[in-house]
Amino acid sequence: MEKQLPILDKNFVGNLIPQKAPFVMVDKLLSFSENEVVAGLTVTEDNIFCEAGIFQESGLIEHMAQSVALFTGYQFYLKEEPAPTGYIGSIKSIAITTLPKLGDKVVTTVNVLHEFMGVTLVDIVSKLNNVEIARGQMKTVLAS
Repeated sequence: MEKQLPILDKNFVGNLIPQKAPFVMVDKLLSFSENEVVAGLTVTEDNIFCEAGIFQESGLIEHMAQSVALFTGYQFYLKEEPAPTGYIGSIKSIAITTLPKLGDKVVTTVNVLHEFMGVTLVDIVSKLNNVEIARGQMKTVLAS
């Protein structure tokens, strides 16, 4: 059982979220607390959102959403319970300033603002080399 952070085993991390290859956009769990998770992704050539060596906007947004899913998945893993499936309820004010390139390591921090009755509101910031490249707010909803 993997409870020591960071978790760099991409297969283990992939099992914490409902998405499956080739649609997995997180490969590291760097830190976790009651209201925050830090996830990572190394942009590889075989990534379905990598085009001409550039990680596309849709991939970055999916990475942000899967970072939220990783928060929930690891939370349930620690409680030794199966994680419920969830979906994006809304995306608000996504701003992307830079697109990662092949080999770049994206680090995304999810801060939970509110969590109530299966609805989670989060602020998300993605960075590359400690420089912010994307920011947004999402609401996720657990499937019942």
